[in-house]
Amino acid sequence: MEPKKLFPAADAHCDFLYGMTQYGYDIAKPKKQQSIRLDKMREGGVKLQFFAAWIDMLLDRNPLSQCTGMIDAYYRMLDENPELVPLTRDFDPEGDKIAAVLTVEGGEAIEVSLPNLRILHRLGVRAMTLTWNDANRLACPAAKKMKKGLTPLGKEVIREMCRIGIAVDLAHLGDPGIDDVLAIATRPVFASHSNARALCGQPRCLRDEHIKEIAAQGGVIGVNFYYKQLTDGRTATVDDVVRHIAHIIEVGGVNCAALGSDFDGMNRYIEGLETSAGYPLIAEKLLRLGLSPAEVERIMFRNLYNYILNFV
Repeated sequence: MEPKKLFPAADAHCDFLYGMTQYGYDIAKPKKQQSIRLDKMREGGVKLQFFAAWIDMLLDRNPLSQCTGMIDAYYRMLDENPELVPLTRDFDPEGDKIAAVLTVEGGEAIEVSLPNLRILHRLGVRAMTLTWNDANRLACPAAKKMKKGLTPLGKEVIREMCRIGIAVDLAHLGDPGIDDVLAIATRPVFASHSNARALCGQPRCLRDEHIKEIAAQGGVIGVNFYYKQLTDGRTATVDDVVRHIAHIIEVGGVNCAALGSDFDGMNRYIEGLETSAGYPLIAEKLLRLGLSPAEVERIMFRNLYNYILNFV
């Protein structure tokens, strides 16, 4: 019997950097509770990993300082682990390295300053969400079910992100804000860890019309593994992840579906998807759905990889 093909994998979102700064996580010498681990990334075929600097507004530390602390942690991680390299346009996915992309989760990080946004770009940030779960000076989140979209400053920030080359991440943004972004963005936008609302009523999940428009503009959607955004029931399985991927393909086409695990950002994991080592389970189930190996490779890796190369 031939060994099963190990597809390369790309993950559009994890919260490992917060764990580094708050809990002492180490990607090579992991603590029991952490999910992002070098050995499990290798086991799962990871070739591209996004690392988010998540801004925690409950901390007694200003947002920009939190962000720069996690950026410092990111570069210390790269220095200490030569297997991890910043993504560049000449990165070889067939080599023995894992490419890393630095992102920000929470527009509070810029502290309502376009110069701060530009500085974060110079420090290597290549994607940013405008919100997390709280309203801020830029926009309103999905979590609050508010009917407001982007503020005038939020629109200015979107235009500047598009100009300098920071990918606009729609994750956590409310529906009116998504409408506003799609209307003014001059580059393709993406959703790093957002699922399909047709399958799960959680407001963090995307409506079909938004999936269609993100895809039409050349963006991608990373399906996350958080059970509350996969099913309206009390438990989720790998099959639920695959259902969301299949729905996004049905609505937006095979070129817009991707993965966005949300590893190290959950308090409960799907059996078999506790770490990156579970990615082959997803690929195997996609093949069983009748997708070709080339299509599975797009979903597991190529779509997100091709998208973010436009920003490096």
